[in-house]
Amino acid sequence: MPYVNIRITNENVTPEKKALLIKGATQLLVDVLGKNPNTTVVVIDEVNTDNWGIAGETITARRKDGR
Repeated sequence: MPYVNIRITNENVTPEKKALLIKGATQLLVDVLGKNPNTTVVVIDEVNTDNWGIAGETITARRKDGR
């Protein structure tokens, strides 16, 4: 049973976009590895931008600086 974990920041990701991520990740495993979509699990974790950092800064701080 394949398990895919997608981690994204919680910045305006609509339920429709999440559904597309789940569908696309599932289809990728079907197409590339021949996995059964009925046993493929996809989990999306949304992380607050205060809890995600790049280059020693939180995403929240980087967004304030326009990066």
